Amino acid sequence: MLPTRDDVERARVTIGPRVTRTPLLENRTLRARLKCELLQRTGSFKVRGALNKISTLTEEQKRRGVIAISAGNHAQAVAYAAALEGIDALVVMWQGASPQKIEATRGYGATVDLQATDPSDAFDRLHQLQVDTGRTLVHPFDDPIVIAGQGTVGLEIEEEAPDVDAVIVPVGGGGLIAGIQTALEGRMRVIAVEPELSPALHAAVANGAPASVTPTSIADGLNAPFVGALPLRIAGNLERVLVDEEEIKSAFRFVYERAKLACEPAGAVAAAAWLSGKIQAENAVVIASGGNVAAETAAAILARR
Repeated sequence: MLPTRDDVERARVTIGPRVTRTPLLENRTLRARLKCELLQRTGSFKVRGALNKISTLTEEQKRRGVIAISAGNHAQAVAYAAALEGIDALVVMWQGASPQKIEATRGYGATVDLQATDPSDAFDRLHQLQVDTGRTLVHPFDDPIVIAGQGTVGLEIEEEAPDVDAVIVPVGGGGLIAGIQTALEGRMRVIAVEPELSPALHAAVANGAPASVTPTSIADGLNAPFVGALPLRIAGNLERVLVDEEEIKSAFRFVYERAKLACEPAGAVAAAAWLSGKIQAENAVVIASGGNVAAETAAAILARR
């Protein structure tokens, strides 16, 4: 079942006291406003959906614990949300995932499973562990309750910037853009941006259904092996833009140096589309999420021109 704007409104009530209302910063050089979800708890919007989903668990489900899969940002969000409720969390990641994100996830109290060799293998591992343990899945993007939680970003934008004519959203598995579109449909123009090396939404639209891709972008937070079925139904008809790796790196440097925001590469993808002139608008909001970047990654990008 598709989430509705009413679901998003209810999610805001549910998670409100436990999330940060992130700032909407105007940047004259960028000529747009930045919605700074990298300043959210755990460093990304993901905690909104995780908290909303965990709020619905029964006592029996809480006792059994939760399971999730993630390159890192959803992992940290689920670990954090589960810890708030005193629930055991198991997170499936994969070999080659960001060491910083793995350690942060463990730091929030979750157990991390690293048996999988890549994102596709990790989903197979997830399904087997879910069967073996009886844990409740907190899906990173293909769950209406999670999507409703992510949509609270859209409500904040609408309230603070009613004059906006474009909301530019980075896309991996599609949970964020599905939530924002659910909140803003018929009210604001929402645009999807993906890395060329992680085009799950583009592939799904071309296929008419979720399709597997092999994501290899430096924007690892968007490296989903497929887009969710629900996000495809909600956001499949939206404007879509692709950005290349050099555009992402250039935007990363811009956001760091001119906006003074220490985002990760995934957090600069929406800005990359805007800075490269691929989107035309008078009053744009650019989503900047997340903020979990390894020092060596940031240093390598900033050192190159």
